[in-house]
Amino acid sequence: MTRVLDFEAGPFREDSIRSRAEVRGGGGNPPFGEGDAASVGFMRERFSWTTIGTFVGPASGSYETRVHDLWTSSPQGAILAAKRFNAVADAVSKGGQAYSTLSFSIPKVMEAVVWVDMNGLVTEIAAKIPNPVMGDMEILTLFEDYRETSGIKFPLRIRQTQGGSEFFDIAVRDVRLDLPSDTEVPPAIQTPAARPSLIVEKIADGVWFLRGVTHNSVAIEMADHILLVEAPLSDGFATQLFAKANGLVPGKTVRSVVVTHHHFDHTGGLRYAASQDATLFVSAIAKPYYERVLMNPNRIAPDSLAQSGKTPRIVGVGTRHVFSDPMRTVEVHEIPDSLHARGFVMVYLPQEKILIEGDPFHIRPQDNMLRPLPVATEMNLIENIQRLRLSVDRILPLHGRASSMEELNARSGKPGRSR
Repeated sequence: MTRVLDFEAGPFREDSIRSRAEVRGGGGNPPFGEGDAASVGFMRERFSWTTIGTFVGPASGSYETRVHDLWTSSPQGAILAAKRFNAVADAVSKGGQAYSTLSFSIPKVMEAVVWVDMNGLVTEIAAKIPNPVMGDMEILTLFEDYRETSGIKFPLRIRQTQGGSEFFDIAVRDVRLDLPSDTEVPPAIQTPAARPSLIVEKIADGVWFLRGVTHNSVAIEMADHILLVEAPLSDGFATQLFAKANGLVPGKTVRSVVVTHHHFDHTGGLRYAASQDATLFVSAIAKPYYERVLMNPNRIAPDSLAQSGKTPRIVGVGTRHVFSDPMRTVEVHEIPDSLHARGFVMVYLPQEKILIEGDPFHIRPQDNMLRPLPVATEMNLIENIQRLRLSVDRILPLHGRASSMEELNARSGKPGRSR
């Protein structure tokens, strides 16, 4: 990872290559056998964008994170931010040591407290930024092992936790000063084309595939309400999603949301769902996590849940949960032993022979092609379909296009429909 921090003009750039270093990692890293993920993230003025190869796309959801990283990646940036944003100074004691603290905020973006020891060295920065899932997410950055480099004192070890979990532990290899940042906002980011709205595709009577640019959901008509599978990404996306789902059947609105797994891209709309009085059905394993993070306040940039003042209703489901009424039956099944996540579930409609799953299998929309090799998540999905004796015709993945059981089975060298 390389970061470019321009404290005068304000741009931020991060070049990074990520690979999977643990069995169950986040969804942002490629599965085993698929190499590394290289990307470049930018922020300047009010714009945030990402490049991956020749692709350039907006990354508005990363704006607050990148502003935070501009000012907290170095002790020098933290002191300059404290000066720029009119920090309040205080003298405190911790662990028998005396410190000065500098507290500042950037409206609707972040709050931070910079800790400076008696030698004038920044030892830590305790910050908060708004997060679609966690509300005011705490970020703690620790600076250690200061050395002289490029004429300044700089920490050669930087550790960070986000939301109480370890995020990185970096060994600094090099520090360079006064290099050009060469970060200009691309025209396509300054004046972006109108993003396509959600595409509503009717799959069967009372079943609709709600397709977004990167993430999908499925709306299912029950006798007295709409059941929604997945509320991903953000408050803004969930607002559009609920508007589409609530307009499908006169008099019926979304009252239940099934959550496939806890990764942030799949759960960013849950706070909005809770603000609309929808009950959230989550894996019993993950229920304590959802209860904790969805109760976090969101004061920095209040979202729909914070503004509503409501308390989320969360129901934990075990290895199998059934929704049943005179209209139809919907089954929720655990996907055990997946490398992608713990507390992972899929949804099955026995009458329609439709399977809804998030992340184990999808065909990439950009080239309409399968990934080059079968991966463990696909094989695990096939094994669980066979174990449960599910008869599947169609698969509605929560990324990419609708597909079929034949396409999934072809990945295992066993073409044909599951029985």
